[in-house]
Amino acid sequence: MGLKREVAEFIGTFTLVLFGCGAAVIAGSSVGGLGISFAFGLALIAMAYGIGAISGCHINPAVSLGMLVAGRMSFGDFVRYVVAQSLGGIAGAFVLLMIVSGQLNGFDTATGLGQNGWGTGYLGEYSMNSAFLFEVVGTFLFVLVILGATGAGAPAAVAGLAIGLTLVVIHIVGINVTGVSVNPARSLGPAVWVGGQAMSQLWLFIVAPMVGAVLAGAVSRYVLCSNKTCCGGGCS
Repeated sequence: MGLKREVAEFIGTFTLVLFGCGAAVIAGSSVGGLGISFAFGLALIAMAYGIGAISGCHINPAVSLGMLVAGRMSFGDFVRYVVAQSLGGIAGAFVLLMIVSGQLNGFDTATGLGQNGWGTGYLGEYSMNSAFLFEVVGTFLFVLVILGATGAGAPAAVAGLAIGLTLVVIHIVGINVTGVSVNPARSLGPAVWVGGQAMSQLWLFIVAPMVGAVLAGAVSRYVLCSNKTCCGGGCS
């Protein structure tokens, strides 16, 4: 199969970051939080139907980790997916930076590439504890929906829609808390180019989503799974 799946994951993550973060940076003042929420969700829905048949459209290291814990992915594939997703997120943020840098009155990356954060000066100015809790719970629920919607017996035709709309709801609730990550690659991309506080706070948007993903994978595999097929043969 070559690198088809990894290329698909790169393109999918690139698209999510470019259009999701792009909605916040370029159109945020026009569409507001609701519009940004739908931009992320609709980008995910588009990619789910565009590359889902090739790679499963994880486009998120937390989703891949959830699949790994649930017994539906090998460790080798997990590593390759995470590398592709991370590079896609960085590339998507770079293209966004190139676009917004074309503003005739200049653009300061410190004002935003859609980077995640918390604390004084960041959106709703929530605490680190609030940010961590939201990212763990948000990722847990998001990955659990993905595992359920893509499991055996689930209606595959509407899986992408269910997953994308879940991401919309998570954003509606959480934008003012952290800007919403639930995806380490989505946070990594902007942070690499913005640096500073975005980079110093990046650890939370790696650790918290991964914790939520592990919990979702474990619950799916050991609690909700009712047969070996639904967990790729990994159920106990």
